[in-house]
Amino acid sequence: MTATDVPTTSSARTAADPRRWWALAVLAASLLVVVMDMTILNVALPAMTAELRLGAVSQLWVVDAYALALAGLLIPVTALGDRWGRKRMLVTGYAAFAVGSVAVLWADSAAAVISIRALLGVGGAMVMPSTLSLIRSIFDDARERTLALSVWGATAALGAGVGPVVGGALLESFSWHSAFLVNVPLMVVAIALALWLLRENRSTRPGRIDVVGVLTSAGGLTAFVYAAKQLGKHGPSVATVLLLVLGVALLAAFARLSLRSDRPMLDVRLFGHPVLRAGVVAALASSAAMAAVLFVGSQWLQLAEGMSPLRAGFALLPMAVGAMVASPFAPGLAERTSPRIVLAGGLVVLATGLALLAVLPATYPFVVLAFTIVGLGTSALGLGSALIMGAATDDQAGSAAALEEITYELGAVLGITFFGSLVGAVYRAGLPDGVGPDVTESLAGATGGPWFADASDAFVTAFASLGAVSAVLALLAAYAVWRLVPDDLSLGDSQH
Repeated sequence: MTATDVPTTSSARTAADPRRWWALAVLAASLLVVVMDMTILNVALPAMTAELRLGAVSQLWVVDAYALALAGLLIPVTALGDRWGRKRMLVTGYAAFAVGSVAVLWADSAAAVISIRALLGVGGAMVMPSTLSLIRSIFDDARERTLALSVWGATAALGAGVGPVVGGALLESFSWHSAFLVNVPLMVVAIALALWLLRENRSTRPGRIDVVGVLTSAGGLTAFVYAAKQLGKHGPSVATVLLLVLGVALLAAFARLSLRSDRPMLDVRLFGHPVLRAGVVAALASSAAMAAVLFVGSQWLQLAEGMSPLRAGFALLPMAVGAMVASPFAPGLAERTSPRIVLAGGLVVLATGLALLAVLPATYPFVVLAFTIVGLGTSALGLGSALIMGAATDDQAGSAAALEEITYELGAVLGITFFGSLVGAVYRAGLPDGVGPDVTESLAGATGGPWFADASDAFVTAFASLGAVSAVLALLAAYAVWRLVPDDLSLGDSQH
């Protein structure tokens, strides 16, 4: 057993390890690949659909399989990593990503691509919470840890923005397979570096993994996420509402089981910590707003402004760049002022950027300013991550990481569902009488037709409504954070 294989606990952490920043680089780079994979498919899907002749239902499952596998497995996989080893779980996730990405070469049907996307979702469930848990153990110093988590948050924002650009660039010269194959060399390098740089880390009191807990947590999250996605795409129906209720009921049953256990799979008692709740509110609001703006903004750029997918990807980059540039400064600013001011202030900046989408002219030079300010506002997400992870002990690091990832996932799903429905309703209300069903369905149906100008104006109004409503919700989140975080809290105080 080498030095890097020795499991670490709170008494043997690696804060003084000079390689800790290189370890962070590996964790951040691998996270970049995972997050990119969530968005890169949007660019590759049309070419994939044409070659494999995917139907509408198959296309939805190709898109959703990743998110459903990721959401359903987050809790049990994280609990297994606490017991088995977080480094081992991370490396296994890398391997799942590599295998799934290579397997696309033999994919010749919808079922094969859906299975591959599900495998990639399994890999994502292994990688994402493991990166947070390992950062929690690698950086013992509270201020260093906050900076590391700010880098983590900036990397996630960058991945969401870079995915469409990388996908568009690849598809300019190669087939849709390249959107998957690009993962393979990156994951091979990540496996080698992780084995070399990272120390094994696990909980000294891992949660018990039981069948009922796995079924209620995985079933509840999968049902909730799928139902929310269906609501956003097709509107309410009896089946969808029943599935949503089932998901909530299963999650409530899982929470009750966790409260009764002395060693639960997910320590839901962490929600009793107001600082953690503040981090969750900030993460939920920021991820919902960013997902919605990326989703609707991409449609506006491509359909209303007539940009290619690659140009649209570049046009959205200012949002990611704003987050990436500002994130490293959040910890220092919080130390000079307070985490309360920086976290709530970041949400106010986010609300300002969203409000600009509602009031500025709908031309790209103005919208790029709004995108940049939205990105700057999400830069405090790393500080929110630090509050979530800092509210947990070493043994609770896995639970805190799972809670954060669930928050991000639900934020993105709910943001697209709620704001997508809002944009659709406002768009349809702004259309003149007599338009065809294709135009009513989406702006894409009006492209090249006589109703395009009217439909484009209606979509611009809908985009502005997204900015206005999301700005109000971001301000409400800022108020909640201000109330939850003590005014005298320091970065050191928030960390166990």
